[in-house]
Amino acid sequence: MQTLIQDLRYSVRQLAKNPGFTSTAALSLALGIGATTAVFSVIYAALLDPYPFKAAERIMRMSILNKSGNVDTINLNPDQIRQLRRLQPIESVLAMDYHAMTITGREFPENVNVIGLISNGWDDLGMRTSMGRGLVRSDAIDGQDPQPVTVVSYKFWQERLGADPQIVGKPLQLNRKSFTVVGVAAPRFRWYSADVYLPLKMDHDPKHFCIVDFYLKPGVRRQVADAALQPLLEQFARDMPKRFPERFKVQVEDLNAWVNRSMSGTLYLLFGAVALLLAIGCGNVSILLLAQGTARQHEFAVRAAVGAGSLRMIRQLLTESLVLAAIGVVLGVAASYGILAGIKAVLPQYAFAPEVVIRINLPVLYFTGAVAMLTALVFGTWPALQSARTQAGQVMAASTRRVAGSVRGRRMHSALIGVQIALALVLLAAAGSATKVFLRLIHTPLGYDPHHVMSVGIPLHENSYVTWAARGAYFEQLRANVARTPGVTMAAISTNATPPDNGFNAPFEILGSPAVEQQKASVNLIGPGYFAILRIPLVEGRLWSETENRNGAQLAVINRTLARRYFPNGGAIGRSVKVPALEDRSATVLSPPKIAESWLEIVGIVADARNDGLSSPIVPAIYVPFTLNLGMGTQILVKAETSPLTLLRAVRKQLTAVDPEQQTYSTTEELETWITRQQEWQQQRLTAWIFGVFGGLGLALAAVGLYSVVAYTVAQRTHEFGMRIALGASRGHVLWIVFASTLWSVGAGMAAGLALTRGLHTVLSQWTKLDSSDPSILLAGVLLLSLVAAVACAIPAWQAARVDPMTALRCE
Repeated sequence: MQTLIQDLRYSVRQLAKNPGFTSTAALSLALGIGATTAVFSVIYAALLDPYPFKAAERIMRMSILNKSGNVDTINLNPDQIRQLRRLQPIESVLAMDYHAMTITGREFPENVNVIGLISNGWDDLGMRTSMGRGLVRSDAIDGQDPQPVTVVSYKFWQERLGADPQIVGKPLQLNRKSFTVVGVAAPRFRWYSADVYLPLKMDHDPKHFCIVDFYLKPGVRRQVADAALQPLLEQFARDMPKRFPERFKVQVEDLNAWVNRSMSGTLYLLFGAVALLLAIGCGNVSILLLAQGTARQHEFAVRAAVGAGSLRMIRQLLTESLVLAAIGVVLGVAASYGILAGIKAVLPQYAFAPEVVIRINLPVLYFTGAVAMLTALVFGTWPALQSARTQAGQVMAASTRRVAGSVRGRRMHSALIGVQIALALVLLAAAGSATKVFLRLIHTPLGYDPHHVMSVGIPLHENSYVTWAARGAYFEQLRANVARTPGVTMAAISTNATPPDNGFNAPFEILGSPAVEQQKASVNLIGPGYFAILRIPLVEGRLWSETENRNGAQLAVINRTLARRYFPNGGAIGRSVKVPALEDRSATVLSPPKIAESWLEIVGIVADARNDGLSSPIVPAIYVPFTLNLGMGTQILVKAETSPLTLLRAVRKQLTAVDPEQQTYSTTEELETWITRQQEWQQQRLTAWIFGVFGGLGLALAAVGLYSVVAYTVAQRTHEFGMRIALGASRGHVLWIVFASTLWSVGAGMAAGLALTRGLHTVLSQWTKLDSSDPSILLAGVLLLSLVAAVACAIPAWQAARVDPMTALRCE
């Protein structure tokens, strides 16, 4: 113990004697450890521990794989859920329905997102409440009306109920009905992002469809559940063929499967980027320790001469490395909070489950400690071994500076610099590719004009406007009132057609043409003013009128992509299409009689507009009057002379003038925000930002490492440069000697970086849209690295060229 304390004291004195070395090495470590800790915090929260529920890894979402290879979810009615419960692999079922309700009694009706949760749901999820109790089985007994009780979410309690500490037991008015608040959920209980939770009525209505998740029994594999569910769902498909694809395969997924599909590749790629950054930082520290160890060769020789063994000196140097690592960890953890805040600012808003809490926590700190120990071993062991091999007689008999500039030391430095340059080039190539992809994405032609347009969501109350004519007239009356708002230039219905990812994918038929396998189109329910508001030009034919829209005319307009694909010789105008999916079997969706069997006449063709995201090709689209399919809500597109959000309060007044209890959805956004909320937009922005920042840091660290090596070499060769100048060498010749000493390491590093980048191209293209092998990006990376390397070498080279021969010889 006494020896360890002595080693620690000596290490602290050594680091304090060399503040430049200590600060450079510690900051290099801190950047790498801080970035690694921050990215691992995101990975841990989003992928390793996203849900706080009991046995969350056994909660499955019932999904199916259709013949196109896409994953679809399937909802079931209560009788089907009862059959599902009896399957052997299933422990319990988590059924729920999702709808909107209204809080009244305020300036404007406020929308509330409601989950009706099955009676066993709260107990099965196993989370305590912050206040009161959760829903219990007696709140919703099969065959009986549920009790009028509710549990409110923690966020709803804070933001909408004023964080009332006496809220338990008080009434909450929803849709004019009083519910008793029996509890406030825990902060992380965000099941399906609901505001309030009500007991679910498990009736026998075949048109009451519920979202279905379930718990697998312990030890049961998903494949077993798939096999058990396949015949049951095939039976349901025979009973209700319109609710299932023609052919499908059951594929249950865990709760986080959608995150793993969309974001895991990006997150692991970013983790790889910070690992490279940490490796560059470790390389810096190794270079500095090697340089310092070489400069201390005389000290080690003296210690060896008085009896110190190699193991004793190795232990001393490793202790110094560990102290340096500890400093780097402390600074790195402090830096990780700032880096994490920056990452969270550019993370996609809805990329992860709402229960995810991204923070620096104990598992992350344990990970940081492990990284620190590993880096201490990596960057400390080799320099310690090199320094411990000092030959006392050689050092005592020769000039320290000449020994310091040994061939072996220069080769080691060159190798480390080459590695740093290679890793920095990989990061720069990834950063350049990510930036190029993101710039291409934001300059994608949209085909429509989103400026000064907002989308106002209009949910209906339960059991309201229950006839087709009344509901269609009500939606039109709302639109007309909104259009009269001062400052509004135009308003149009867009039930499901707000771009750039709009419509529902459905099969269709063309009258007089044989049905083609996978003949599908994006079906959009709109009003006649939709195209004018978005400035989508009419290419051929006409649009339907307000009267035709009100009467549910059997008309359709198609986009240019559909016209070119299915009518290559023209003549689409006057032809007819049939869309069976327009008639939904749900009791809440209203359509004209036999609309599923009706042929819709094509009366117009419009230009293409983005309808399947920003980067996917535009898909065939069919636009029909929104009155052909009236669900429990719609959207109104509002165009204004200035920012439409400034008119939102006035728009809400116009809505309540029609119905005092008509609310809007909680979030209303401009169409430009709809673009930036696209997952691909946010994901590419995240990749561009993170790779750009880490690429810049990697470049800076590589420059520091190169500068350190060249400055160290110049310092060790001061006597040599003085002799050369004294013998008549020009300053240009000295400059060339210094630059030439780094050409091999920098050139080899760039060659290795190019090879590594090409080798990683397959991984990058598999996980993201990055193309790191783009010649223009690689050339730009090489030129930038060359420029930075030249600057890093120029400063010490200029100092070498200005050496005074007499001063150098006198110092020697």
